[in-house]
Amino acid sequence: MKVFIPIALMMSISFAFTAQAQEDQYLEGAKQTAEQINESASQSQDRIDGIAGQIDSKLQQYKTLLKEIEGLEVYNGQLRKQIQNQQDEMLSLNDAIDEVSVIERQITPLMINMIDGLEQFVALDIPFLEQERADRIADLKLMMDRADVAPSEKFRRVMEAFQVEMDYGRTIEAYSGLHSIEGQQRDVEFLRIGRTALLYQTRDASFQGVWNKQTRQWEELDSSYRTQVTKGLRIAKKQLAPDLLMVPVAITD
Repeated sequence: MKVFIPIALMMSISFAFTAQAQEDQYLEGAKQTAEQINESASQSQDRIDGIAGQIDSKLQQYKTLLKEIEGLEVYNGQLRKQIQNQQDEMLSLNDAIDEVSVIERQITPLMINMIDGLEQFVALDIPFLEQERADRIADLKLMMDRADVAPSEKFRRVMEAFQVEMDYGRTIEAYSGLHSIEGQQRDVEFLRIGRTALLYQTRDASFQGVWNKQTRQWEELDSSYRTQVTKGLRIAKKQLAPDLLMVPVAITD
């Protein structure tokens, strides 16, 4: 049996299929558009994230630079203070140099007078270590003529010579030398007790003598002083402990 479908129904069905196809096509297009929008949004977000990361990095660099600038400002401020101090010191040094030039002109004559005074003092002193002391004064005179020795060094050497002479006054010393006894040069040992007494004794202790400050001559001592002079020599050589000595001492006005 044949079924006849009305033309109107067929047309309706046809329209329905056509509409569905158009709707599907539209939905597919919308889906593709949505996917494109989502992909573009994702890419945009990636770009935004990248830009945000760059901004954070630049911000950190900026903060770091600010700290460096702050540190440099403090450092520069300290340098400015140091430079100012150095400039002040330079001015002070220039003034000191000018003063040194004046002092140098004044101190040179003073040192020459000091050496002359030292020479006169040694000549009037008891005659111990005569050659050594004379050589020291001669060296000082030669030094004063040298241009390669600084004034400060010259002054130090002169003061050192005075210090040596001062030390002689508070020390005891024994040293060997030659002395004329009965017209003959004899090997003797000299005993200096500060600047209070200067004695000698031959190696065999057969002769001993003392310097008389008043007459400025050597005087022979009798054998009663032999033991005391020998004892004094041993004390000076640190062979005996310090002890009381009985030796002749000239009384000066």
